[in-house]
Amino acid sequence: MSERLDVKKTYKLVVNGAFPRSESGRSYEVMTADGKFLANVAQASRKDLREAVVAARSAQVKWWNATAYNRGQVMYRWAEMAEGRRAELVEHVQLAEGVKKSEAQRSVARAIDRIVWYAGWTDKATQVLGGANPVAGPFFNFSLPIPSGVIGVIAPQESSLEGFVEAVAAPICVGNAVVALASERRPTPAVVLAEMTATADFPGGVLNVLTGCTSELAPHLATHEDVDGLDVSGGAELGDELALLAAGSIKRVYRPRVNDVGNSLRRLRTFVETSTVWHTIGQ
Repeated sequence: MSERLDVKKTYKLVVNGAFPRSESGRSYEVMTADGKFLANVAQASRKDLREAVVAARSAQVKWWNATAYNRGQVMYRWAEMAEGRRAELVEHVQLAEGVKKSEAQRSVARAIDRIVWYAGWTDKATQVLGGANPVAGPFFNFSLPIPSGVIGVIAPQESSLEGFVEAVAAPICVGNAVVALASERRPTPAVVLAEMTATADFPGGVLNVLTGCTSELAPHLATHEDVDGLDVSGGAELGDELALLAAGSIKRVYRPRVNDVGNSLRRLRTFVETSTVWHTIGQ
């Protein structure tokens, strides 16, 4: 029996629930942590970014109109699928980050647990981030958190899976849609996880993931006027520049702090607006 060739996967973009190649036809090589060839990955263009934003805007309304309970169930389904493909994710994290298998296993477990944690917040964020306000007169007055809309994410460069999950799951949890730039040199764990959303009952476009050159795409994400917020966790070197660019269209900007770990709710608070609702007290 002759030896067969491996069928190598080319990692494509995740846009609108589909997996297109870059419209430019470009791709680039991704290496393992020890410098060996790992995969060819699509190199997104500005046009790909614009199409991802259009997809996110369309999907965000559908996602927010779903009940909080339903959003939580969809996110939990995402975690279930990741659990079922844990071995694949472990392999990708191990190759991308150059860590031992045991550490990669712990990293993947923490990432999946984090999705579950945010899934639990979908129907609790309103109670914690909103509330009833005392007012004079026969009225009820409530402050309710509503999503900002479309959130651009520059995912952490070093933490290929955990950092990506933290950055995208928080805005999705509270009803936003996301356009994320995966780690430039370590994109495959994020792409594999994002591909699962296509069959996890997310509306197409809730999570869009682009791969490519961060310095090329991030400024255009920051200046895009149909993007409502920006997480610059993975843009440390560009952080000040991106924050200034985002100010031109009055975006909310999240910049990580040392204490933004564990159960910090700062990411959730960053990408919600407060809507005040009045209602008369019936007789």
